[in-house]
Amino acid sequence: MSGAATSAKTTLSWEYLLAQCIDSIDSDNFHGQLIDALKSLTDFDNSVVFAYHSKQHPLCLDHTFAEYNRAVFVDDYLQGPFLLDPFYQACKRKIATGLYRLGDIAPDRFLQSEYYRSYYVSTDIKEEICYIFYLSTDTAIVISLMRGEKSSRFSARQFKLLDKVTPIVISMAKRHWQAISATGNSDTTDSTSQEDHSRIEKAVSEYFGQRITPREIQVVAQVFEGHSSEAISKNLGISVGTVRIHRRNIYAKLQVSSQQELFANFFKKMTSSAK
Repeated sequence: MSGAATSAKTTLSWEYLLAQCIDSIDSDNFHGQLIDALKSLTDFDNSVVFAYHSKQHPLCLDHTFAEYNRAVFVDDYLQGPFLLDPFYQACKRKIATGLYRLGDIAPDRFLQSEYYRSYYVSTDIKEEICYIFYLSTDTAIVISLMRGEKSSRFSARQFKLLDKVTPIVISMAKRHWQAISATGNSDTTDSTSQEDHSRIEKAVSEYFGQRITPREIQVVAQVFEGHSSEAISKNLGISVGTVRIHRRNIYAKLQVSSQQELFANFFKKMTSSAK
């Protein structure tokens, strides 16, 4: 088969599956049809869709995981690790609508962070790319496309193919999930104010706040997010030496000897309180 014929077949497949996807808007089949359409452009292993609300707990809108994987990717994630997810953090910063690789938006030391080592690695994800868009000023939607450890990373060409259809994907998804911003997740409303601190800082304050200072809470939160001492220094407007002093004081006050032990204590408290 010639290259031109192959291209025509691929285009026809995308167009046919796109039509099915449009027809499935407002039905339970939408996410599955969307995945089929995107897989006609390039393959991936799994997909999950989360709605992030500014004052409410995240909501899983749909996923493709087998039941035995749902616990790690959805249940465990929603108990607290989402607070440290770079895609969640990007939505809180109101990053522009678009398709992103994890490396595009993660903090400078994300791969050395304990969130990455203790939680993210356990998911066996080789690479994750996400469509990010907003239903309102308070609600962001993230459509995640994942490749597992046995797969290769998305090539530049494959990413470009998926990025090219971003306007179409987001237009359909907005129509399908438009009611989410109005209904939210009323059973898990967070009544605390979002103005003073980020949610991760609030979580750190809740578990450790009686033993460390407000500035130390900020440092712990940014360490957990994956920021280096240099980045924390810039973000908080203090010297790198001061950041390091804060970290030593934090370890002493909380009676831990490493970042790994600090995160393990935090993760244990966070997940146990959510049950």
